Amino acid sequence: MSESLASLAGDDPAARAATAAAAEPEQRVTALELFFDLVFVFAITQVTGYLSADPTWTRLLEGVAIIVVLWWAWCCYAWLGNTAGSDEGAFRVVLLAAMGAMLLTAIALPHAFGRDALAFGIAYCVVRVLHIVAYAILARGDPTLRKVVWALGRTMIPAGLLLAVAGLVEGELRTACWVLAIAIDLGSLWIQGVEGWRVDAGHLAERYGLIIIIALGESIVSLGVGAEGHPLDAGLIAGVLLGMATAAALWWAYFDVVALVAERRFRRAAGLERVLIARDSYTYLHLPMVAGIILFSLGAKKTLAHVGDPLETVPAAGLCGGLALYFLAHVAFRLRNVRSLNVGRLGLAIVFVALIPVATEIPALASLALVAALCVSVMAYEFVHFHDARERLRHALT
Repeated sequence: MSESLASLAGDDPAARAATAAAAEPEQRVTALELFFDLVFVFAITQVTGYLSADPTWTRLLEGVAIIVVLWWAWCCYAWLGNTAGSDEGAFRVVLLAAMGAMLLTAIALPHAFGRDALAFGIAYCVVRVLHIVAYAILARGDPTLRKVVWALGRTMIPAGLLLAVAGLVEGELRTACWVLAIAIDLGSLWIQGVEGWRVDAGHLAERYGLIIIIALGESIVSLGVGAEGHPLDAGLIAGVLLGMATAAALWWAYFDVVALVAERRFRRAAGLERVLIARDSYTYLHLPMVAGIILFSLGAKKTLAHVGDPLETVPAAGLCGGLALYFLAHVAFRLRNVRSLNVGRLGLAIVFVALIPVATEIPALASLALVAALCVSVMAYEFVHFHDARERLRHALT
């Protein structure tokens, strides 16, 4: 690990890369983008509530499907903001309108597969259509971008319409509409390719880092909600602190070095290679990171409700499987960016999968203590074992 990471902090190549990155105009996340993210915060909270209200396998699959479609909508607007580079004019009006539609989508979310399926589908479809409208406004004087937007519209609008149709049908037809919509979204970007796109690396890396913070914030909120209505005894206090320690380890795992190395690799890339990194490392591989944090939030919330009882199967899968998903995404993220395997985090993910049946047999507090200890121990090991490489990287990259 130290060799592969240290190579990114080499003397001459690093200096040249740093000089090139510094020469690029710096695009920052705008206040309007942060304002837009507030609606996404509420949507994530709704997903966690949806899962915890009835933690069954069916509900878990539905929750994951909702996470995917919400994620794809958010990614669309993240790339839109990256292209726009500002929050002025008609673009601002369209984005504010999309916020209203996204808020309605989030409000309808708890019954997206029931009584509010049509409302959810229509509101979500409006979010997707407004995204294309905003892109069309940006592309008025850019023939290359117009071509890209036209290709986007041919897939993204039908995907949104399918969820509206899902609200009109029931049973297997509704399921088929959801599956097809998700397949179109996830597959179209890969199949169509990214020719014609331009990406500001610093802005997009910052945007996706902020969404990891939002997901981690939801894990903290879930701890608070899970503790409500219960006496603040030793068991609950221990559960809250263990959950906080786990969330802190997840933050450390991403922001201590990983995010810095990834952003530097992103900035050093150019042309098509840079856009491919944006697609693969950020749009695709951040999805399992966010989903894993949300699933962990479900398990942590259920743990605090009954610290002395074993977790049921789905919350156990959320607690341990969510962390496994998060760290597997980290392994894939590193493979994509620096072509090296993080054996420690891969092993950690495998252990978490093996702990799922264990978590259904031992007290929930003990399960949370186990996952917290594992997360903190691996982060501490990396800090000590790769200390010199880490120090060089952090001084070179910040």
